[in-house]
Amino acid sequence: MSTQSNALPESAFQSQVAAPADIPPLRLMYWSVRRELWENRFLYVAPVAVASVYLFAFFISTIVGIWEQPLRIDPLRQPGGIAEPYGFAAGLIMATAFIVGIFYSLDALHGERRDRSILFWKSLPVSDLMVVLSKASIPIVILPLFTFALTIATQLIMVLHTTLVMPASGLNVTALWQHLPLFQMWLMLFYHLVTVHALWHAPIYAWLLLVSGWARRVPFLWASLPPLAIGVLEWVAFRTSHFAAFVGYRLAGPESYDFTPRHGISMEAMNHLNLGRFLITPGLWGGLLVAALFLVAAARLRRDRGPI
Repeated sequence: MSTQSNALPESAFQSQVAAPADIPPLRLMYWSVRRELWENRFLYVAPVAVASVYLFAFFISTIVGIWEQPLRIDPLRQPGGIAEPYGFAAGLIMATAFIVGIFYSLDALHGERRDRSILFWKSLPVSDLMVVLSKASIPIVILPLFTFALTIATQLIMVLHTTLVMPASGLNVTALWQHLPLFQMWLMLFYHLVTVHALWHAPIYAWLLLVSGWARRVPFLWASLPPLAIGVLEWVAFRTSHFAAFVGYRLAGPESYDFTPRHGISMEAMNHLNLGRFLITPGLWGGLLVAALFLVAAARLRRDRGPI
């Protein structure tokens, strides 16, 4: 009787321990990403706040008539006047998401060591590599998609508000709907977010995650000082700025077109949406390889490093 009574609890305990191994990796990734969103609400609060402030300012500007003059100009000759505030909204939201992604990456691994929550998260049946990948997916995948959805919502609200205000000013609403290239803008925005903010900036976010897992204090300084020191050393020693140009090239992206319609959306601008040319751009695959190495190193650091 005693043997059976001891065997039952042991078998039940073994089944509980073995159960997490049966969890599909995609499910672990899903809940790991949701955990990041729960713990870091500023990821979506900050872009929404910026979009809300811009909408408020846009509402005031349309009421007082600041944008009446571009709407009165012939849209066939100067289409950029109509589309300019919409392009500016997209650029502002993207810039906010990029800054949010940088600060998130710098604190992603450092924060859980600082507040000692790493002791709890390491007790869960999730590997360090899975945790690092879930954190990397926030600036590389989640933020670009959220930026795209928020930009569309913001621009639609702007169009609807302008449609309601224009008749009171004696303006023609039909010209706005006919000559405002919303779908072309959205296509170029999506292409820009995928190619530049996701794929091209991946090594930047991976480097910040690596520093976040290594630094004991002020990870921002440890992430920015090495590139700055290399650039200064090159300038002092050789009077050249190749490294600074490389960093600027990595930050700005490989495309030379301006996706914001300051001068209108033309077929010439749409021709820049060449995914095949982007895939053979020098530095893309090398950057992705470097990003993968940084993420593997960050996972190893998370496994070895303890709380601060």
